[in-house]
Amino acid sequence: MAMTPDQAHWFSDTFAVIVRNIERAILGKTEAIRLSVTCMLAEGHLLLEDFPGTGKTTLARSIAQTVQGTHSRIQFTPDLLPSDVTGVTIFDQRSSSFEFHQGPIFASIVLADEINRASPKTQSALLEVMEEHRVTVDGISYEVGSPFMVIATQNPIEQAGTYRLPEAQLDRFLMKTTLGYPDRETSLRILTTGGSRPQSAALAPIITTAAIAEMAQLGQSVHVEPSVLDYITRIVEATRSAEHVRLGVSIRGALAVARSARVWAASLGRHYVVPDDVKILAIPCLAHRIVLDPESEFNGITPTDVMVKIISEVVPPTERAAS
Repeated sequence: MAMTPDQAHWFSDTFAVIVRNIERAILGKTEAIRLSVTCMLAEGHLLLEDFPGTGKTTLARSIAQTVQGTHSRIQFTPDLLPSDVTGVTIFDQRSSSFEFHQGPIFASIVLADEINRASPKTQSALLEVMEEHRVTVDGISYEVGSPFMVIATQNPIEQAGTYRLPEAQLDRFLMKTTLGYPDRETSLRILTTGGSRPQSAALAPIITTAAIAEMAQLGQSVHVEPSVLDYITRIVEATRSAEHVRLGVSIRGALAVARSARVWAASLGRHYVVPDDVKILAIPCLAHRIVLDPESEFNGITPTDVMVKIISEVVPPTERAAS
């Protein structure tokens, strides 16, 4: 059943309440917060990449605090083992049986801090759970529950002792976004408060996991015109033949844009998607899935540069397709 205008209005109001609560801890970053909440309600995972001290961990913790469910934090280090993430099976001498002890991945919101500092073997422990919402240990699968969201952070400039995320891992993230440094006015507001204690620690949960699941289901009932779906397809296809690109976006990327656009439209009080929603979400949903050729990377070209050019060249639909 398609979303009604009244449901879109309720969705928009609830979305705004969630954003305002997170803004108590992250000042002056409304757009990044809206993208992050959109990612959560689209039932995806979020990658935050930015310079140290810009609030990546605070944003992730604030989202976790806002949701009245379980949340955990995993500090990724070179010596972290896959079992430290997923859990381990231990033999219990009293019962003469093996018991599974859950790892920190079993939570509604999981903060994977500095994910690129762990070895590829440990990073791969997240592949199954991010895609299928379950963990397999010693041949037995365990469900992590719903909703489930991984929020990972990484620094783009500290390469010593880090491991670049492989393409298959990046493709599991619905979105990738950044925060950037605050402007002067926001910096003054932060300095005026003067507190060194993270503001996210003082946030009270304002929405249950059941309500998040309900909003996620409702968000996917937003109507998308065939012409808009065709627009998404043409953008994705353009990444595969674009200059400087070695590997373009797969169909998973197209699905990511479509899912996110539905939630984004509902957050604005609309029960239908417009081409501008796709334009806004194309870069956070697709840029991190593009692999450039080495020469282009050496010359300073970025996937975002490629996406900006594609968006400017692919013509959006201007009228509804014939029924």
